[in-house]
Amino acid sequence: MRHLLTAVAAACAGLCLSTAAFAKTDISFYFPVAVGGPITKTIDQYAADFNKENPDYNVMPVYSGTYQETIVKVLTAHKSGKPPAAAILLSTDTFTLADEDAILPIDNFVKTEEDRAWMKSFFPAFMLNGQFGNKTWGVPFQRSTVVLYWNKDLFKEAGLDPNKPPQNWEDTISMGQKLTKKDAAGNVTQWGIQVPSSGFPYWLFQGFSTQNNAILANAEGNQVKYDDPGSVGALAYWVDLSKKYGIHPPGVVEWGTTPRDFMEKKVAMIWTTTGNLTNIRSNAKFDFGVAMLPEGKRRGSPTGGGNFFIFKKTTSAEQEGAYKFAKWLTQPARAAQWSIDTGYVAVSPAAYDTPVLKKYAQDFPPALVARDQLPFAVAELSTHDNQRVTKALNDGLQAALTGAKTPEQAMKDAQAEATRLLRSYK
Repeated sequence: MRHLLTAVAAACAGLCLSTAAFAKTDISFYFPVAVGGPITKTIDQYAADFNKENPDYNVMPVYSGTYQETIVKVLTAHKSGKPPAAAILLSTDTFTLADEDAILPIDNFVKTEEDRAWMKSFFPAFMLNGQFGNKTWGVPFQRSTVVLYWNKDLFKEAGLDPNKPPQNWEDTISMGQKLTKKDAAGNVTQWGIQVPSSGFPYWLFQGFSTQNNAILANAEGNQVKYDDPGSVGALAYWVDLSKKYGIHPPGVVEWGTTPRDFMEKKVAMIWTTTGNLTNIRSNAKFDFGVAMLPEGKRRGSPTGGGNFFIFKKTTSAEQEGAYKFAKWLTQPARAAQWSIDTGYVAVSPAAYDTPVLKKYAQDFPPALVARDQLPFAVAELSTHDNQRVTKALNDGLQAALTGAKTPEQAMKDAQAEATRLLRSYK
C-alpha cells in the first residue's frame, strides 16, 4: 500500500511540475497582412523564436487582413471585451484607439534605465504619430516613407541620364514628357510618372502638400488645413501632371497595381512606399533607382506604416508579455533584418550600425534612401475620428483627379466636412 501511495504522490508531483511547466501566458498578436507569403513566414518565425527564448509566453500571430480590416476587427474585439494583447496597426490609428479607451500608453511599462533607453532609441520622425497628451501610445515597427522609383533603362532610351532622377517639380514635368510614349493612334503606351490615388490617396498627397509647405493637421489632431493655399496648389500640380502635361494617367490610379505597372514598363517613374522595395528588387527585370521625392518649395514626405500597440482589456500578464515582445521585435539586429527582408525602414539609428545592414546597404545603396529622407519627413495625417476625417480628404482628392471638381472646390468641401467632424474635439 505504501508503495502505491508513493507512486501516486510521485505521479501527482510530476503532474504539478508538468502543469507548472506548461502554464504559459498566451499573447494574441494581430498582424495586418491580407495574403500569405514571405511576411507571414517571417512573423511566424519571430513568434517561434520569442517563445523559445521566453518560455513563460506563447505569442500567437493572427493574420487579420489589410490595415483597414485589422482596425475594424480589433475595435470589434475590444468592444466585446476580448481584444488581442497586441497588434500592429497604422500609426495614424493612435487617436482612434486612445479615444475608444482600447490601448494603454507604452509609458506604463517603462520602469528601468534600459526601458527608458529603448524608448529613446527610435528615429524621432517615427515617434510623431504615436505621441500626444504627453504620452507615447505606440512604438514604431514597420515604418516607411514615400519614395520615387525610376527605370534606368527607360531613362537611357529617352536620352536622359539613367543615374539622375528628377530633383524638383520642374524636372518631373520635363523628364516625364520625354518618358511618355504614344502609339501611331495617339494612345499612351508608356507614362512618364504615376502616383497612386486609391487606397491611401491622402498619404501620397502629403508628399505634394509637404513639398508645397502645407501641413495638413495640427499635432492635437483636432484641426485640419485642407483648404490652405499650399494644399490647394499641391493638388492643382498633381491634377496638372495629367490634365495639362499629359505625363500621368488620368483619373484614379490604383495603389495595388502601381508596382506591377512599373515592373511591366507601363510607367517610367512611380511614387510608392519604401515597403515595396524588396518586392521590386526581387521582381524587376531591369536596372532601377530609388530616390527621395522631388522637392517643390522644400523636400518632404510623410512617414507611414504601422506601430505596435498594447491593449487595455487584457490581463496584466498579457500586457507585460506584449511589452516584452515589443522590445524584442525592435532590437537593432532584428529591425535591421526586417528592413532587409521587407524594404521597410529600420526603426532606429542603431539598426543601421549593425554589420548585417551595413553590408546590405553597401551592396544595395537604395536601402538607405528612405532613412536619409527622414530629416525632411512630417507626421502622417492623423486626427480624432481619423477614418472619416481622412475620407473627406480622399473623396476631395479623387473628385479633383477625375475632373468632377476643381482643386479649390474639392479642398473647400473636404475642409467643411472635416471641420464638422472635428467640432466636438476642440
